[in-house]
Amino acid sequence: MNKPVLIELVDLEKAYFLGAEEVPVLKKINLTIHEGEFIAIMGTSGSGKSTLMNVLGFLDRPTRGKYLLKGSDVSNLTDEDEARIRNREIGFIFQTFNLLSQYTSYENVALPLMYRDEEVDHGRVMRAVETVGLTHRIHHKPSEISGGQRQRVAIARALVTDPAILLADEPTGNLDSKTSIEIMELFLNLHKTGATIILVTHEPDIAHYSERIIHIKDGEIHEDERLVRKKRR
Repeated sequence: MNKPVLIELVDLEKAYFLGAEEVPVLKKINLTIHEGEFIAIMGTSGSGKSTLMNVLGFLDRPTRGKYLLKGSDVSNLTDEDEARIRNREIGFIFQTFNLLSQYTSYENVALPLMYRDEEVDHGRVMRAVETVGLTHRIHHKPSEISGGQRQRVAIARALVTDPAILLADEPTGNLDSKTSIEIMELFLNLHKTGATIILVTHEPDIAHYSERIIHIKDGEIHEDERLVRKKRR
């Protein structure tokens, strides 16, 4: 792997506290992710995969260990710095889409740019919408489009800031099989353009769209599996 290292986790741990008792969730996680990789994180409920995703996405902080992003230690940032990195470096895609119901598709995609207190770049928003093939639905609100189309809006919203990482949490969890395939083919196309994708799932068939599966069990990396992707028609 000759591409630059994007993420490096060194002896990373995450624990929660119940009174004086420490409850470990992630235990000594060591993981290196290079730019342009397509990775799936798999595990059963309670395995720690969602906690790992939250740490990677600056939604939670590690208790111990290091998180290096582009070579810089980002383990203990201020809330303000974490928010800035979330907005500029990470594009989030959620199972429940997390679209604002009162806004159109266009407005939902533009939201991350609004949060920067910048003038919204119309061309940038439209390029993100075009990437997911949804230009014909830009004036529709979430209630007026299908689940698959809502997820495409969510993906466009994640893309609009040109993030270093696309972080997808169970992105097909609320979709039927046919639509799930369409969304995963979209991820494959994004990966071909050089996007770094980290996808959290409990579904083996979804995980196998990736090129590498990190299996999490009892808060530890149980297996780091590299795949030979089959050619798809």
